[in-house]
Amino acid sequence: MTALEWISAGLIVLGALFAFTASLGILRFPDTLTRMHAATKPQVVGLILILFGAGIELRADANVWMLGLVALFTILTAPVIAHLLGRTAYREQRHRDGMLRVNELGDEID
Repeated sequence: MTALEWISAGLIVLGALFAFTASLGILRFPDTLTRMHAATKPQVVGLILILFGAGIELRADANVWMLGLVALFTILTAPVIAHLLGRTAYREQRHRDGMLRVNELGDEID
């Protein structure tokens, strides 16, 4: 194996570990807001690492640009989805009492 293949394999394994920890967080965290954190942060980082590893492995292939597009769309859409999930969870009162210190939405629930 060449050095690039080792780097590629390392990135793919590290990305899979990040995705695995995200899945454990989704299963173990108690409410929607904390699960949302586990679903967005490590999941996106894990996917990006896997895509970089695959990009290194496929460096001479034309499909590397597709991997870049997948990474770009993931980075652009994950914060929007997390924001919408957080607002929906807040409006449906699906958070633990005392968890939110500042109520930035105020009386916007109506």
